[in-house]
Amino acid sequence: MGDSMNYVLVTPVKNEEQSIGKTIDAVVAQTIRPVEWVIASDGSTDGTNRIVRGYLHKHPWIRLLELPPREGRCFSSVVINTMTAISQLESTDHDYIGLLDADVIFDADYYEKTMWIFECDPMLGLAGGVVVDPGESREQVPRNRLDIPGAVQFFRKECFDAIGGLIAIPEGGWDGIACAMARMAGYRTRLLSELVVDHLKPRNISQGNILKRRWQMGLRDFAVGYHPCFEIVKCLSRIGDAPCVAGSFAWWCGYLTGWITRKKSIVPEAVKEHLRLEQIERMKQMFLRSKYSIKDFKISTITNRETP
Repeated sequence: MGDSMNYVLVTPVKNEEQSIGKTIDAVVAQTIRPVEWVIASDGSTDGTNRIVRGYLHKHPWIRLLELPPREGRCFSSVVINTMTAISQLESTDHDYIGLLDADVIFDADYYEKTMWIFECDPMLGLAGGVVVDPGESREQVPRNRLDIPGAVQFFRKECFDAIGGLIAIPEGGWDGIACAMARMAGYRTRLLSELVVDHLKPRNISQGNILKRRWQMGLRDFAVGYHPCFEIVKCLSRIGDAPCVAGSFAWWCGYLTGWITRKKSIVPEAVKEHLRLEQIERMKQMFLRSKYSIKDFKISTITNRETP
């Protein structure tokens, strides 16, 4: 890896005293540390700011940006705080921009390996590891290997500049839209299944119980412009996920809620159209794989019957 390869990190945080220290320790332990890390605290009222301040003297490349208090939590505030942190970066010659949640941990060579992968693929614009929630299997293969969770999105700087930053979508889903915009700009996106990131708590836990979170995910899918047929297939494919049936039903109800209430979307129409075309192509590929697998099964069955 060339000596010029370097990266910066930005982290939006609000009341994460239980996890922020562990995340900082994971970054400090990296074989290649960031040249700068801006942690934007969204009016935290617990011990978050105190914990971060405890690292500043020993690690001057870490900076704490204390923002005014904001009522409650919303998905758009994550993007607003992230973009605010990016605007406060002092570094101007970094090659990569990493977004990092304040409740994840990973191996000491995580960023070194990530940059090696970028080095091998000049058109890779956005990547990141697999984020595993508590209780989930670390061996499970993700369904979608093109979209990267916002908790660990890692951009080639030119790619981030090309998409013009992140869109603050109130319902969430900005991370998937960022991936779609990167592909629209001609870059590749890739979920790095060989790199595992441990999430220290279930995602979107602030939204309520698991059914409420599933409903919110459906509303999010509508807000970002998911194709209705793709959403149906998606819900059906998750029918066995806990809570069985109920979770998928709640997800579909969230999507229907957006459609019935004619919820407005701030995602540009061109981006939504691109996303839907990608989803239609994915459904075609899924159908073809299913068709050929059935055909191969039949041929294999016949062959087995003819074998003495």
